[in-house]
Amino acid sequence: MNYIDVINHFPDFPKPGIDFIDVLPFLTNKEAFSQLVADIDAHVHCPNVITVEARGFLFAAPLLTQSKQVQTLIPIRKKGKLPYTEGDLRGVEIMKEYGPDHVYYRLSDLAQGVPEGDTIYLTFFDDILATGGTACGIAEQLNREVVTVKGKEYKIKVKEFLFLVEFPNLYDHEKINAIAPVHSFMQIEGE
Repeated sequence: MNYIDVINHFPDFPKPGIDFIDVLPFLTNKEAFSQLVADIDAHVHCPNVITVEARGFLFAAPLLTQSKQVQTLIPIRKKGKLPYTEGDLRGVEIMKEYGPDHVYYRLSDLAQGVPEGDTIYLTFFDDILATGGTACGIAEQLNREVVTVKGKEYKIKVKEFLFLVEFPNLYDHEKINAIAPVHSFMQIEGE
């Protein structure tokens, strides 16, 4: 299936110079959505998937019921969206293609991950890879984290990046590949 035929492209949205790729048409096409979720599952090599709201949730959540590999889904949310106890919330400043932003995750969610040895490996999943600011910012911070589970410390490591859509001309390949390999299901050439 050619997934490019499913998505919509909106130039100059939400502001001039930004090319918005709308992946939501997958939600109106059961066959395409089912095939895409199966393809995502085939490319996940970790039992733990970390994903960014909101579109990432839509495509990653089915993995919890359809994948034999995926055991946990760890959400990354915008400010004010994650309830937390003191010391549990971590903020990350990211640089998106249209300016700086902040996102958050909970250490307690990371601690629910399935470890391999002394590390909890993560697949980072998001809908779009444009400049790489979101992916790199989050992954670099996650790779510095350590969580304690039942008295034992576990390192966190982003093992791979998965994206629905990639703009290969817009991000620093060397920087992101130094963190983990990248796989995307659609590539769009951009300026």
